[in-house]
Amino acid sequence: MPEAAVVRAASTVLAHAPGLARHGSKPARTLPGDPELQARFSDNLRGFGEAVGYPPHQAFLGACHPRELPPRPWAGTALPDADRFTPFGELMPQEELLGLLAAVDEFDLLALAPEVAERAAKRLAAHPLAATLDLSRIPAATGDVAAAVEAGALPLHLAPEAQAGALRPGHEEDEALTAPVLLENLVCKATGTLALLHLLHDNGLDPGAVQYTISCSEEAVGDRYQRGGGNMGKTIAAAAGLTESSGADVKDFCAAPIPALVMAASLVVAGVFDQVAVVAGGSLPKLGMKFEGQLRHGLPVLEDVLGGAAMLVTADDGISPRIRLDAVGRHRVSSGGSNAQILHDLAVRPLEAAGLRMTEVDDYATELHDPEVTEPQGSGDVAARNYRTIAALAARRGEIGRDELDAFAARHGMPGYAPTQGHIASALCYLPHALARLRAGTAQRALLLAKGSLFLGRMSQGSDGMSVLLERNGN
Repeated sequence: MPEAAVVRAASTVLAHAPGLARHGSKPARTLPGDPELQARFSDNLRGFGEAVGYPPHQAFLGACHPRELPPRPWAGTALPDADRFTPFGELMPQEELLGLLAAVDEFDLLALAPEVAERAAKRLAAHPLAATLDLSRIPAATGDVAAAVEAGALPLHLAPEAQAGALRPGHEEDEALTAPVLLENLVCKATGTLALLHLLHDNGLDPGAVQYTISCSEEAVGDRYQRGGGNMGKTIAAAAGLTESSGADVKDFCAAPIPALVMAASLVVAGVFDQVAVVAGGSLPKLGMKFEGQLRHGLPVLEDVLGGAAMLVTADDGISPRIRLDAVGRHRVSSGGSNAQILHDLAVRPLEAAGLRMTEVDDYATELHDPEVTEPQGSGDVAARNYRTIAALAARRGEIGRDELDAFAARHGMPGYAPTQGHIASALCYLPHALARLRAGTAQRALLLAKGSLFLGRMSQGSDGMSVLLERNGN
């Protein structure tokens, strides 16, 4: 059995979805019945060029490191030479996203307007991943959108008013198979598939060598008897052509990616599987989540992109960063629920177990939400708050002076830059950056931390979290 597991490769993707933003949980509840607000929302949706150039998106996709971002404000600016295709993946335009939804739709749920289907099929045929997508499903999805909507399908849009398609419900009575829920699931499948395909294609990986796929997405695929009982992991593996893979899902609210990574590494070290993929698709309900604050401050609707990420965990290859299973932090039931108590479990205890000082970790990656999204709605700068707390914990341990808090946060932290796709912002988005720095030797260690809000499910008053240390191979 291998002595260690490594992260061999990682990818991140975004899909621009302003036409789907109205179906986010907050807009779907707030916009109906308020024509004035609905008009302001539609008037402030970004075009594709603005989304591509937006500096945090380029950092998310690997065109620059988050510490290299220009000073704020970022909205209304563009990173020089910003491109759709980037070192870590791509930012897909929404018309191609609709085509991708059709390509992974196995139950004929989606109907596309003929002109939309034709354009989407043509553009995806020229895509670098075209050979791995079932593009025959796109023309097959062509249908009478107006008739579908009349029959109860959910209308989908490109422009604010023009209907580009419609999604049919999967059952007349099952609330878990309503069109809005199925749209969430289909979007998650499509964006997760896109991330996994980029992982394989961009890194020259063999899809037939992956034996297990773990999804850490936020959807809850199910039916009336098992509302969250579905298997997005195997679903995405099948869509991406991983013919030898099985799979399952890990659920832990926003914290799920780190337990998924730890489980994947444990399976490899135990000799159960040689290669395990971990994948996350986007969260449609979080589109437009904080749009009201953005509109109040004269900003466009910034939550108009869906995230996706994927990684491959294998046995130690002597090159890729190692996953330190002896340095896994976990938020215990007995630990308190304050931010400082959670971060003590996640940032202090695992390093103590590994015999490391907090200053020996180059990069701490935690809830890296874009502050330009969160601050206008009153949520503050989440990343900066976490880094300040981590610095205070280092000072409490006597590793730095009280006058070094800001310097520690700047040196070991970074600006938030991820869209509010919570599970992806919680450290997972930084993984490709961490791999690049650890391989290049510009960093020796990176600690990935994720927190989960269990209280949101109304089953527990508690929170959760997990962390894991990545280390440059050869240390």
